[in-house]
Amino acid sequence: MTFSGRVVLVTGASRGIGRAVALGLARAGAHVVALARDVGDLEALDDEIQNAGGAATLVPLDLTDFAGLARLGASLKQRWGRLDALFGNAGILGPLTPLTHLQPRDWDEIMAVNLSANWHLLRVLDPLLRQSDAGRVLMVSSAAAHYNRPYWGAYAISKAALEALTFTYAAECNGTNVKANALNPGPTRTRMRAQAMPGEDPMTLPAPEELVPPILELLSAACTKNGELVHFRK
Repeated sequence: MTFSGRVVLVTGASRGIGRAVALGLARAGAHVVALARDVGDLEALDDEIQNAGGAATLVPLDLTDFAGLARLGASLKQRWGRLDALFGNAGILGPLTPLTHLQPRDWDEIMAVNLSANWHLLRVLDPLLRQSDAGRVLMVSSAAAHYNRPYWGAYAISKAALEALTFTYAAECNGTNVKANALNPGPTRTRMRAQAMPGEDPMTLPAPEELVPPILELLSAACTKNGELVHFRK
């Protein structure tokens, strides 16, 4: 699968699934716009991309900096005039606690990162995605959105709302070159999974690299899915 000449924005690109996908895209020929908060991790990613013969633009930015996301959209427009794909991977778990015990600041942060930031990205990137011959959007959801598991409320609600956001946008893109889908990656060996399941042996879980081929397929111009929740592993 080739992404030669295509421009792809990856959020949460400095580690876990985002990092693995950013590397996979770069190796497939894409110019990766890598967004994350940690400058050191982004620079390490850039080194590996360059060693693999790829190219990246680093965007050290907190997703809750909505003005910064607007500036990013303007920069992408000025440099390329389009965006071929958005991989909305970044997210936070937040405290696992009863809904009524959750502090308002924690609720606000979870919703800002997992939901509102992705709305802001769609808002500023939609014109650029429509300038692509095959704009693709893939948002990372979670099975938690459907389980109604005790103590996972804020995270689950944010992911359920993210799916509604994605599928509404997908419906509004019918008849255009843009397609949008959501992904439930299933249990994966990531830092967030370790935070959520501290007693679990991470070596029993698939590595993020195993998700790269199906994710690249969903981000490719050849993808025909739209408005679907794709399960990598149930």
